[in-house]
Formats: sequence, structure tokens, C-alpha cells
Amino acid sequence: MRRAGVVVVGGGPAGMAAARAAAGCGVAVVLVDAGPKLGGQYHRQYGPADGDRFAEALPEAVEHLANATVWAVEPVAGAHRVHVRVGAVDDPSRVGRVLETRALVLATGAYDRALPFPGWDLPGVFTAGAAQALAKGQGVAVGDRVVVAGTGPFLLPVASSLVAVGARVVEVAEANAAVSGWAARPAGALAGWSKTGELVRYAGVMARHGVPYRSRNAVVAAHGSEWVESVTVARLDRDWVPVPGSARRVEVDAVAIGFGFTPQMETAVAARCRIVDGFVEVDAAQGTSVAGVFAAGELTGIGGADLAAAEGEIAGLAAAKRVGAVVDPPLRAMAQVRSGRRFAAALAAAYPVRAGWRGWSRDDTVVCRCEEVTKGALLRAVERREVGAVRSLKLVSGAGLGLCQGRVCGRNVAELAGVEDAAAFARRPIASPIRLSELAEE
Repeated sequence: MRRAGVVVVGGGPAGMAAARAAAGCGVAVVLVDAGPKLGGQYHRQYGPADGDRFAEALPEAVEHLANATVWAVEPVAGAHRVHVRVGAVDDPSRVGRVLETRALVLATGAYDRALPFPGWDLPGVFTAGAAQALAKGQGVAVGDRVVVAGTGPFLLPVASSLVAVGARVVEVAEANAAVSGWAARPAGALAGWSKTGELVRYAGVMARHGVPYRSRNAVVAAHGSEWVESVTVARLDRDWVPVPGSARRVEVDAVAIGFGFTPQMETAVAARCRIVDGFVEVDAAQGTSVAGVFAAGELTGIGGADLAAAEGEIAGLAAAKRVGAVVDPPLRAMAQVRSGRRFAAALAAAYPVRAGWRGWSRDDTVVCRCEEVTKGALLRAVERREVGAVRSLKLVSGAGLGLCQGRVCGRNVAELAGVEDAAAFARRPIASPIRLSELAEE
């Protein structure tokens, strides 16, 4: 174990901004990131020939731990202990480190939310983030004929990335009516005016390649024997209930689906941060309910890379101040956060996940893929036993007990079962898989 000045967990826009800000105050920083290179999903980097342009640009006061997994966070008197494994999961030479810090910045980001429907577990059905990662990072298209479906503006860059690597995007199916959604919050839409250029660019790509964009449409089933061969696309009403007679079959060999993002909460829950409406509650300095723990980026709300970076800067400065640095008020970043949060609120209002999705699946549709729990089995287990919390839900149904520990299914399972505290799926003493021998070393 060694003591560190500021520890930052996560190497995306928020984490990098936090590390730079704290180091700029003369504080030693340890930046822990699970990826081989910094940047996160937004600035994804691949290939040894490229170098790590973000790591190379970091101040010397930042120690970057790449391929590093935080598997536990333990509160101790006046500080937190962060248990880290450095090295790829399949690397037998992985080493462990324990960092003790009085100032911990959590910037762990989020992952795609996928909703279950018949056939969603077929090979060829990808999350939107996975499809984009393969396209942007490795130049690989997930298929020749692809439907991009779900909700949110993220569908547009995903479709553009697929087109850029030679895929034919048959259509983009947007489950909401985005135009009317944005019109309901003009102030929030105006706060995101700087993103208009991106929107125009993506729209231009789609127009040049003849990609139709269909509002109030969703993929409600995938079909195929060994691989997805076609999908059923249906028009939805306002509550996302398929309109009778609107279903149509579309031939594809891949599907990219994304229904927004779910924050990666394990470390925040382990640090005992207060969670409100599925996100970490923070104050104006990005401080959580726990002294010395700060949060930034998607952990505090989904609002894009610019908002995440501004929050990260504030969190990094606040963390540096806690360990004794002299810090000037980050007025510019605070103004960016205020504007960014107005945009994030409008974004959430324009692209909600409506309750009608629960009717897309059948009793035999798998909802927990690790443990192969079907929707019917889940609901029958809930009917037999009184279930009031996530722990009892997992025990009576088996959902969320597999390798992913509810990361993929937890939110959906909780909503199907009528359990409110979905964030409790992230409550686990060991945040990520480790070997028994590694645990014994601790």
C-alpha cells in the first residue's frame, strides 16, 4: 500500500480533465484506467503505432496506470483505499496495488443500455457502442446490412461510423419523436447549440448515403437460425406500444441497438456515495455525500463529453484543494456545467425510455443472459415470493447472479419486476472479476 495525493478512476474526458486540473496545482495524481490507452469511448484509441496521444500530453505529475482494474474501494479513517489490479485480465503477471488517498475522483463513465426483445440474444445483435468501437477503432463493420435502432442522438454518430467503414445502414429507427421532444424544452436545446455542427455533419452523411431516419419506430424482434437474418420494425405510439398492423420485416445481417446509457456505479456505491434517481448526487464542487470523494461525467448525469470534461476539471481542482493545494475558482468550467446540465435535462426529456418496451418481449424471451432467466420465469418468481429489494429479487429469480452481475440486465430486470432501486445491482464488495489467488494476496 502507498499513499497518493489524488487518485482518479477513469480515463475518459472527465477523468483526464480531473487529472490535468489537479496536476496543474502541483499535486501528484494517479490516473487509473481500464483501457490500454486513455480517451474512453468518446476518444477511443487503438493500435500500438499510434502511441497514446492523451497520455503523452498529461503533466509529469500524473502517473497513468493503463489496463488497470479497480476491484474494491474501502473507506478508512479520513481516506479511502483503492484496490487496483494492473495488467490485462488474461495476463498471468498481473500485479496488485493498494492506493490510499484523501481525495478520490470517480469518473467511471457509462455503458449502453439494451432492451430485451425476442431474438436480442442472437449473434449479430450488438450494442450501439460496440458497433461504433469496432468501426472507429479497428475499421471493422459489424455487418453488410445494418439497422441502427434505439433512442437518443448517439444513434447518428454510430450510423455515420458504420457508413464510413463500408456498411450499408438500412435505416435508423428512433423510438421517440425527437423534434417535438426538443421543442418542449427550447432553453435546454439552445444550451446545446454548439453541437449543431455535429448534427448537420451526421445528417449530411446520412443524406449522401440514402439512410432513412424514422421516428417512432423500433426493432421489436430479431429473427434467424444461427445469426440474425432479419428484424421486425414496428411503429410505436407515444408510450412505445407497437401500433397494430405497422410491423414490417427488414433483411439484415447485423443490428446495433442503444437506448441511452447506464452509469457504471460499482466504485461509487462501494465508496458509499448517495445515489439519487440512478445517479451520484454531487454539490457545486462535484463533491459527493462522502467527504473526499468527488464524481464527474456520466456518473452524475448523461450530458456528453463537453459537460463531462467541465465537471472533471472542477472535481480535479476540488480534490487538489482537499490535499492542500491553492486553487482559483474554476468560473469558466462552472458556467459550462450549468449550461451543460440544462442541455442534459432537455436531452433526457427528448429521449425518454417509455414503459411500453416491457411488452415487446414474450414469456420465453431471455432477460438475464448470463443465467438464462426468461421473462416468464422472472415474473413467476416474483409472484411466488414477496420481492421488495434487489437482493431478494436476485435470490428468488437468479437474474443478475452471473458473470456480469447485473450490469447488462439489472436495470431491465428491476423495471420488469417492479423493484425501484436498480442501482443496488452495483452493490458488491468485489467490483470486477478477480482470481482467487489475487484475492488471497490481499
